[in-house]
Amino acid sequence: MSIEKEGMIKERFSKAFWVANSVELLERAAYYGVFIVITIYLSRILSFSDVEAALISGLFSGGLYLLPTFSGALADKMGFKQALLLAFSLLTIGYAGLAILPSLLASAGLVEYSHITEFTGLEDSYYKWFIIPVIVLIMIGGSFIKSVITGTVAKETTVANRARGFSIFYTMVNIGAFSGKTIVKPLREALGNEGLITLNYFSAGMTLFALVAVLFFFKTTSREGEGKSMSEIWAALIKVLTNGRLITLILIVTGFWMVQHQLYATMPKYVLRMAGEGASPSWYANVNPLIVFLFVGLITQMMRKKTALFSMTVGMFIMPVSALCMAAGNLLDVESINLGIFSLHPVAFMMIIGIVFQGFAESFISPRFLEYFSLQAPKGEEGLYLGFSHLHSFISSILGFGLSGFLLSKYCPDPKLFNNYAEWKVASAHAHYIWYYFVVIAAVSAVALIIYGRVTKKQDEENKVAA
Repeated sequence: MSIEKEGMIKERFSKAFWVANSVELLERAAYYGVFIVITIYLSRILSFSDVEAALISGLFSGGLYLLPTFSGALADKMGFKQALLLAFSLLTIGYAGLAILPSLLASAGLVEYSHITEFTGLEDSYYKWFIIPVIVLIMIGGSFIKSVITGTVAKETTVANRARGFSIFYTMVNIGAFSGKTIVKPLREALGNEGLITLNYFSAGMTLFALVAVLFFFKTTSREGEGKSMSEIWAALIKVLTNGRLITLILIVTGFWMVQHQLYATMPKYVLRMAGEGASPSWYANVNPLIVFLFVGLITQMMRKKTALFSMTVGMFIMPVSALCMAAGNLLDVESINLGIFSLHPVAFMMIIGIVFQGFAESFISPRFLEYFSLQAPKGEEGLYLGFSHLHSFISSILGFGLSGFLLSKYCPDPKLFNNYAEWKVASAHAHYIWYYFVVIAAVSAVALIIYGRVTKKQDEENKVAA
């Protein structure tokens, strides 16, 4: 066999690698199909208020960022195949539960349901809270997926093909996210609010398919017991929480992610209420990963000679512009924006423009954050610290979704709470004020990052002199 052919064989990925990436695509399609409309589902189907729906969604999203480090340690002990089987079983039960629970409540006479309108009767009932354990199942199952799939990609690649392996992984993630969000629009158009229930069957089907694929096709070398123990993880968390420089950086970047999370927290309800039921929030949300996919490589290359902190700061100052664009749609005195082959409501049009700016901001920030975060960790402990590099998303999910619920109820309330359209029109006249709050949050975070950079630079210079 020639050296060239032997090299080609070594570059091939294992069966476990391809199975892991395939089920990752299915899991992302399932997750984003549900998550893009989770607040709408909680409010329209189960009658949660905007505040309640936002808090539940925020805790769900936050848990998905906090738990993977701990579930990853369990997965190391269990073995990846067993962990994936457990994860997809929990996800399938959870997504099916989101679809079945409303029907169970209706069949038990606890709610009224009209295929033309929506579920009613749960506003003051504790039965709607039965959804919490269902969401917890999805959260726990999803946390295993985040750690196990990336762990599998790392273990099933070599130094020579690892970069290409993770490139394939991120491609699968984006394909799954795009397809999951895309499926929501036709379901809502065809079935109305009932589509918010039906899409959960789609997600349950995706994770069930993934479960079968893992059961029959996922085979990898058994390496149980590797990785960190729970005690080591807790020790690392304490170290991060007592590292003033890291915590300050996490809190500053939290401001960026608070605004970014509005793509799921505020945007879906806002555009449906302001632009009408014909709006497509799930499709608008796809603009973000599209921009990142197209430009992140170019931007990273453009910023290669700049520091990570400089690139992050540029992205931070783009975010207030994004929020201002989102606010502008409600201020345009036109009925629609003519784009030639189709037209858009001004709220929808400016929302898309704002999301484009979000995508550019993320392209400047995300690739460099982990680099900078790792440099702030003590030498030799970068890997341990990076396990908690997404603490900002845990905090921003809870704060961002929570704030969204209060702002929606104050400036863009649910139309069903009013006797007629005229009353709601008056109550939502200043709906765009919501985005001004996020302009301020983004601007403060950007300025704080500049101050942070100057302070840490001065500290580093003083430490060099002292040494």
